[in-house]
Amino acid sequence: MSAAEVLPTVPTPETGPAASGRRSGSFWGDVLRRVRRNPAAWIGGVVIAAFVLVALLAPWLAPYPELATPGREYLRPTSLPGIGEIPEFPLGIDRFGGDVVSKLIWGAQASLLIGIASTFFGLLGGMVLGALAGAFGGWVDTIVMRVVDILLSVPHLLLAVSIAAVLGRTPLAIMIAIGVAQVPIFARLLRSSMLGQREADYVLAARTLGLGTGRITMSHLLPNSVGPVIVQATLTLATAVIDAAALSFLGLGGGRPETAEWGRMLTYAQQELAIAPQLAFLPGICIMITALGFTLLGEALREAMDPRTRKR
Repeated sequence: MSAAEVLPTVPTPETGPAASGRRSGSFWGDVLRRVRRNPAAWIGGVVIAAFVLVALLAPWLAPYPELATPGREYLRPTSLPGIGEIPEFPLGIDRFGGDVVSKLIWGAQASLLIGIASTFFGLLGGMVLGALAGAFGGWVDTIVMRVVDILLSVPHLLLAVSIAAVLGRTPLAIMIAIGVAQVPIFARLLRSSMLGQREADYVLAARTLGLGTGRITMSHLLPNSVGPVIVQATLTLATAVIDAAALSFLGLGGGRPETAEWGRMLTYAQQELAIAPQLAFLPGICIMITALGFTLLGEALREAMDPRTRKR
C-alpha cells in the first residue's frame, strides 16, 4: 500500500481546519470576500492607500524639498503666518521657515518607512521565537517564553525608549527599538496558534509517515498558523506610527531640527501653541487618521478570519 493510500491529502490553508468548506472556495478567498463587504475595510484601505501614495510620491507632491526653509523672510518674533495668510504657503510656515504642506508630505514618507521597517523587525523576530516555541515545545518552549515574559515585564513604550537611547538618536535606532518592543506580541500569538494545531489529525498523520519536525513546521504548522499573525501585523502598524511619533517627540529621532517628521513637528510646535496652534494640530491629525486607517483594516481582517463570524 502506498503512502498516498495511507494518508489522504495533507491539509493546507485551503483544505485544512481553517477552511470552511469547498462550497465557499479557499479560506483566503472567503476572507477576501468578507473584507470586501465590510465598509470599515474600505475606509481603512482608502486611508492607507492615500497615505502610501503621498509617501511614495513625496518628491513630486511636495512644493519644496524636505529641509528647505523658503519662508524665512516671513518669520517674526511674536507671530507666524497661519493658514491662508500667504498664498505660497497655504497652511503657513513653521518656526524655521519651512512650508507646512511640504513638511506634512515629507513626514508621511518618514512615518511610513519607520512604521513598516519596525513592524517587519518585530514580525521577523516574533515569528522566529514563536515558531521555535510552538514547534518543539518542552524546554525550548520554556526558555523562549521566559525571554518573552522578560520583554513583556517592561512597559512597551519604556522598552522602546530605553533601546533607542542606548543605540543612539537615529531613525534606525527608532525602527529597532519599536521592533524589539513588538516581538513578544507576535511570538506569543504564533506560539498559541501553532500549539492549537500540533495535535490536529493532519499533523499526527504527517508524523506517522516519518516527517521531521522541521518539515512539518514549515509545510503544515506554520502555513495554517500564520493568519492571525498577519492580521496582528496590520494592527501593529498603527501602533508603530504612533510610537515613532512619540519617540521623535521625545527627541530620540536624531537629525536636524527642521527634518520633516510628524513627531518632530509636534516637538517644535510646543513653543508656538499660543501663536500658531495649527503647527501641532495638523501633524497630530495626520497621525490620528493614519493610525485609524490601519486599525480599521486590521479589525476587518480579524473579523473576516474569526471562525465565529465566518459562519454568519
